[in-house]
Amino acid sequence: MDDLTHYLDAMTRAVKTGNRDGALVRTVIAARSYSTGLDDLWDTITNAERIPRWFLPVSGDLRLGGHYQLEGNAGGQITRCEPPNIFAVTWEFGGQISWVKVTLESETATSTLLRLEHTQQGPDDFWNQYGPGAVGVGWDMGLVALARYLQTGALADRTQAMAWMESGDGRNFMRISSDGWCQASIAGGADSDWARAAAERTRQAYSGETGSG
Repeated sequence: MDDLTHYLDAMTRAVKTGNRDGALVRTVIAARSYSTGLDDLWDTITNAERIPRWFLPVSGDLRLGGHYQLEGNAGGQITRCEPPNIFAVTWEFGGQISWVKVTLESETATSTLLRLEHTQQGPDDFWNQYGPGAVGVGWDMGLVALARYLQTGALADRTQAMAWMESGDGRNFMRISSDGWCQASIAGGADSDWARAAAERTRQAYSGETGSG
């Protein structure tokens, strides 16, 4: 894989806290514009034939109320579907449940803004250790892969991607992405020393220097 760090420049990130059903939740928000029309971007991120081209193979009933499963990753239920602007799902992985919402907004005939919100319950030991980068870096990789696919037609290759993560280019990507989520965390009110330490642990985990992140 080529050096993908230049794609990170287009990302914006935010971290917010709130309540869901009376419990504390934290929301990791990633957004960027894509050089394609609204309908095409909607199809790219919801069509089971196109999703594996930039993300992961997906199976299940991809309609409102249906259940999906990403190969080797999360599954869940589709809880909202309003083409071509909004969909939301439960994100169930490792015995935990969180929530993902994606919103698309047309900017021009050939430019569309994507906003992804991933909401998690807390506090918990995992968040305290890694902070928002635990899921944020993963979404950075996914949204960059989407941009690369739309721009170049490059298809996702999981074996190649795993090797790239431990390469020099991959490690640099993880550092820049982790730093970006650190800054978003601080901007959201987190203690700066904790945010930097959590970002470093996240960087190490994604780069294969410690256990999985």
